[in-house]
Amino acid sequence: MKGNRLALESALTALAPAVWGSTYLVTTELLPPGRPLLASTVRALPAGLALLAFGRVLPRGVWWWRALVLGVLNIGAFFYLLFVAAYHLPGGVAALVVAVQPMMVLLLAALLLKDRIQPLQVAACGLGVAGVALLVLRPQAGMDTVGVLAGLGGAVCMASGIVLTKRWGRPKGVGVLTFTGWQLTVGGLVLAPVTLAAEGLPSHITGTNVTGFAYLSVIGALFAYAIWFRGIGRLPALAVSMLGFASPLTATVLGYLVLGQALTPVQMAGALAVITAVVLAQPRRRKVPATTTEEPVSHASEHAPATRGKL
Repeated sequence: MKGNRLALESALTALAPAVWGSTYLVTTELLPPGRPLLASTVRALPAGLALLAFGRVLPRGVWWWRALVLGVLNIGAFFYLLFVAAYHLPGGVAALVVAVQPMMVLLLAALLLKDRIQPLQVAACGLGVAGVALLVLRPQAGMDTVGVLAGLGGAVCMASGIVLTKRWGRPKGVGVLTFTGWQLTVGGLVLAPVTLAAEGLPSHITGTNVTGFAYLSVIGALFAYAIWFRGIGRLPALAVSMLGFASPLTATVLGYLVLGQALTPVQMAGALAVITAVVLAQPRRRKVPATTTEEPVSHASEHAPATRGKL
């Protein structure tokens, strides 16, 4: 039973990066061209403010600075660095650079969560990165120092956000929607002045644009980040991080189904490698001797109960 519950938790959490994988399609087909920072701000800030209004709970004590740190790492700085990388690198290279974040999670979890690094986990990380490379890289892909550094910075932000969210948990009595609202609001407030300075506001907005912005805010932010942070609280940090590989996989499949892009045998091999890596990294219940009546303990419970509610 517990093994089935872990599988369901992983599948639910994977919906978040799968939704994020649709961002490229929505951006290119529904949003005003050349305004990625505006898309990020509209994606984060309205959803965050709506959740704050719904929950009507503000951080207290140490959680003021913790919410600020998590909001910057998980939303504000991550989005900004991701778009800098996207502007300076071909999409495949940018995705590949950011894909190293599970390895960073593995190291940070060992340092901050005292998780043991297992050979299977290292192999899963390597297999996942190789799969992403097969999915998104093209022969003409080029490198740019600024883009690579921005991509690595984004990977560090994402990895740090996952591990710190796991370490700190949530304040006692604060639900996942309110917790998500804190971070989306912080991230949106960080992005807003950068957006106004770098891009400004469009001269006109169409109904199609409004539909795209609404999708990014409601589905891409409010829904996706709520189940993402919920998953971090219930699954090991590395398992959640590896689920992020669902994003380039979804983007590739949508490109094939919606945009009519070719899906080569190499990409299919990459997709299989990504799926295998994700499965290898997911938690499994521990076997106990048949003579004991103790309930099997899952890897997902190693840190969540001890950290949740810690102030």
